[in-house]
Amino acid sequence: MSLKKIKIIGVVVIFLLTVLFHFLYDIFPNVVFSIFFPVNESIWEHMKLLYSGILVWGIIEYFILKSKNIKFNNFGYQLFLTAFSSIPIYLIIFLPIYNLIGENMVVSIGILILVIILEQIFSYYLLKDKNDKDILDKISIVLIILFYVVFAFLTYNPIKNYIFYDTQDHVYGIPINKA
Repeated sequence: MSLKKIKIIGVVVIFLLTVLFHFLYDIFPNVVFSIFFPVNESIWEHMKLLYSGILVWGIIEYFILKSKNIKFNNFGYQLFLTAFSSIPIYLIIFLPIYNLIGENMVVSIGILILVIILEQIFSYYLLKDKNDKDILDKISIVLIILFYVVFAFLTYNPIKNYIFYDTQDHVYGIPINKA
């Protein structure tokens, strides 16, 4: 199995993880799950789907790469960069369309798949980079955790902006019936 094949599999697995992750807080409404999975239908909360999906696949991918003796560099660095950059890339594509036509699930899912594909391509090239960025790998672990702290803070202290507004339950943050 090659790195390219693993990245193609990654697109499918990350998408399936985002579908699963969409419902996890509803099934297990608690503080821990509120940090990793969306607590409402706001645009911002759905960015947890991308971030967590890419990170969970990354952990699985690491063990696959090791078991198949596939050479790679910059694993932690690429994992943080792909997970983190998926959020602004998604928002840059999604927000103008959302502001133009409103919520459309087919468009949202299409953009999600497009961003996952782009991030897996980006990840592929970072892993193949000959310049080992060992110090950045170590810093990236801290940044991954720090960004979950940001997610937690914004889940419990959402900004009063339409990106954080749940149009389904008409709330910011955790709906009372889910708390």
